[in-house]
Amino acid sequence: MTKIKICGLSRTCDIVYANQCRPDYIGFVFAKSRRQVSEEQARAFREMLEPGIVPVGVFVNAPTDEIIRLLQKNVIEIAQLHGQESPEEIREIQQVSGKPVIKAFSVKTKADIEQAAKSPADYLLFDYGAGGTGKSFDWSLFQETKDCLEKPFFLAGGIRTENMEEAVNAVRPFAVDVSSGAETDGVKDPAKMFELVRRIRNGKR
Repeated sequence: MTKIKICGLSRTCDIVYANQCRPDYIGFVFAKSRRQVSEEQARAFREMLEPGIVPVGVFVNAPTDEIIRLLQKNVIEIAQLHGQESPEEIREIQQVSGKPVIKAFSVKTKADIEQAAKSPADYLLFDYGAGGTGKSFDWSLFQETKDCLEKPFFLAGGIRTENMEEAVNAVRPFAVDVSSGAETDGVKDPAKMFELVRRIRNGKR
């Protein structure tokens, strides 16, 4: 079954909503963003989070020692990298922390997917632009590149309740990653969170 990650949780009530609807993963954004949280906030949110929901930290060109520290302190369980992090930096985070890495890639052509497949990251994430834009890319590109993708990957970018079924059927990702699609007026909407998770769980998407 396709898994779901709801990213950009930044308020105490967001964690309450997540504990109730129970996505597989949630994301704390440490990079500059309207959804950004501090280490102190993320630690408090992690303590509130129900077991079984995996917290992911989202970074853009952050120092590797900062990422490793948050992983080793169990503030997060997975690092999601959206910058120009090198394969060497990814391997350092993996080896020192002993925890997995998701590397995000912007997709415009099939060559972007083929290049991403060479990453040493444990998981790949395919998005439109830098992430959090609410825009999707051409999912048909996966039909031309599926043979080169051996690692599990997250599909992000413009996924909402209205197009989730189309996205999953077209791409067959390991997981979908939703941020703005779970929001109304820029904040997490519990009704949308519940509906997204319900559709994934019921296979009706």
